[in-house]
Amino acid sequence: MQRLKTRSQFQAVLTGSTVARTTHFALHRVVLDGAAERNEPLASEMASNPLLFALSDVWLGAMVAKRWAKRAVTRNAIKRQIYSVSADFAATLPVAAYVVRLRAAFGSKQFISATSDALKLAVRQELQQLLARATARSQGLVLKDGAS
Repeated sequence: MQRLKTRSQFQAVLTGSTVARTTHFALHRVVLDGAAERNEPLASEMASNPLLFALSDVWLGAMVAKRWAKRAVTRNAIKRQIYSVSADFAATLPVAAYVVRLRAAFGSKQFISATSDALKLAVRQELQQLLARATARSQGLVLKDGAS
């Protein structure tokens, strides 16, 4: 699994589709192989800059905004969980570029410490749910709760 590093890589993936959502996270994806044939919005940018995603592999980036996680220690803990959980799902995800984006704050009343074990567990469980939904959707399956 490769990590997204540049602003243009993140922008490219965010213009793609949202594959799965949970209460706190959203997973964005842009398919790397054959994007030009399917008229994806990003096809022209990717064709003009083939080095944007030089390797045909699973690419992943994490976006954790200050708006939703005020303390740097919390943002870093969430990013570590994103990369850790996604490594477990790397073999099941189709070759594409992904961005996991934090879209809501975890309650500061429920998780008092910025890096509590309870917060890490909650983040990990929700990320596993998010990536399981994305994997099921890519394989054409529907989860029991009906959400994808």
